[in-house]
Amino acid sequence: MTINLKDFYPWYTQDEYIEVSDEIAEELLADQRYEKAHRRRIYRNKAHYTLDADNGIEASACFSAPSPQEIVEYGQTICRLCWALNSLSEAQGRRIEAHYILGMSCQAIAKAEGVDESAVRSAIKRGLLGMKKYLKKSL
Repeated sequence: MTINLKDFYPWYTQDEYIEVSDEIAEELLADQRYEKAHRRRIYRNKAHYTLDADNGIEASACFSAPSPQEIVEYGQTICRLCWALNSLSEAQGRRIEAHYILGMSCQAIAKAEGVDESAVRSAIKRGLLGMKKYLKKSL
């Protein structure tokens, strides 16, 4: 089946026709029907101008999906943070990851590593300063 990419992707400004299998074409059409039904539901429930509707419809009306550019920028930010985290010593990186990513308390980290809690807090503080310097230097 031949489809026009301009009909399915808003960033295509000119007609671009490609051959796809029937299953893919059906999925694209089903998604398009779902999006139209969603827009109708938002309009019918008056969620396009009020926040009084139920079932989370107002949240979907207020918060749109991120654009492709926002997704790329978010990915680049995550990469920079990973590089900054990898620039630290092993102990600092492990403790920052445990505290901020895994949500462990400083006390739990200290107990797991068999060190004093003040050493964990100090390593996290120094690690964050090191990440800040690395990010300033890389930007």
